[in-house]
Amino acid sequence: MRLTKRNVALLSGGSSGEREISLKGGEQACAALDPSKYAVFRYDPQTDLGRLVADAANIDVALVILHGVPGEDGTVQGLLDLLKIPYQCTGVMGSAIAMNKLVSKYFYEKAGIPVPEYVGLQRDEKVDAARIIDRLGLPLVIKPASAGSSLGLSIVRSADAFAPALEAAFACDDTAVAEEYLSGTEITGGVLGNRELQTLPIVEIVPGGDHEFFDFEAKYSAGETDEICPARIDPKFAQTAGDLAAAAHRALFCSGCSRTDMIISSGRIRVLETNTIPGMTPVSLLPLAAGAAGMNYAQLLDRLIELAMEKRKDQMTTDWQNPSFIREQEPL
Repeated sequence: MRLTKRNVALLSGGSSGEREISLKGGEQACAALDPSKYAVFRYDPQTDLGRLVADAANIDVALVILHGVPGEDGTVQGLLDLLKIPYQCTGVMGSAIAMNKLVSKYFYEKAGIPVPEYVGLQRDEKVDAARIIDRLGLPLVIKPASAGSSLGLSIVRSADAFAPALEAAFACDDTAVAEEYLSGTEITGGVLGNRELQTLPIVEIVPGGDHEFFDFEAKYSAGETDEICPARIDPKFAQTAGDLAAAAHRALFCSGCSRTDMIISSGRIRVLETNTIPGMTPVSLLPLAAGAAGMNYAQLLDRLIELAMEKRKDQMTTDWQNPSFIREQEPL
């Protein structure tokens, strides 16, 4: 039996457009962590990185509750690696891959994971809007490659709306993605684990009538969205969605936890993106799914800390995230 408390560095805040959501998640995680098990120390990467470095020798594990760039993209994870502090989320490589929606699509496709048709766009390149519309059709979606919470995302319903949508995406990132618009049932699948994965019950997302999609307001405003778990979908779809979430977790070299967003459209499931640090307020989607699996919010935090320590133990014996340790995926 462990008699001493673990010193937990809880990182939240940062400087992205999702700062306030990160701070809220950090506050609620801090309140939920059992004080008989953990001594919690708060750090905001916007102001406290020097203090984190100074304290590193006395920290047992980190809970990283950061969203967007920098923080979710692998930068903070690299610092924690240098400081030899284990953490609950995906490492540098997987974080960087998953944060970039264009790069992650390449990895999905390599693993046989179905995705919507898409085109990558660069700020410094000429964009042929007519060619893209001809290829993807209307409506289509334009979004920044590296931004979370649907920031900078637009649904383009006419050729005239293409340029303003692209400008909004480029306001968040130098790379954007144009993607075919799929109408259907939005779902998300949570995964816990490093080597051995646990898929959580699928969540169905039903944005309110004033929202065309699961945008920032729909995500974070109370009462704007119905989030139903388990999802009201055919059990075969639920099984496939769980398999795809696990396949995405492996394909992007995730560890600890992930949440993969998908859509059921025309009888098929397509993967949209994977979140390596899902929202962690008690009413966020990953805690909701964990609750449906019988794990309350405090128990979920306990499990994430266990996974962080497990990953560190594995890394001391082998590079388990090397591709040779990732089993080949059958096309799904």
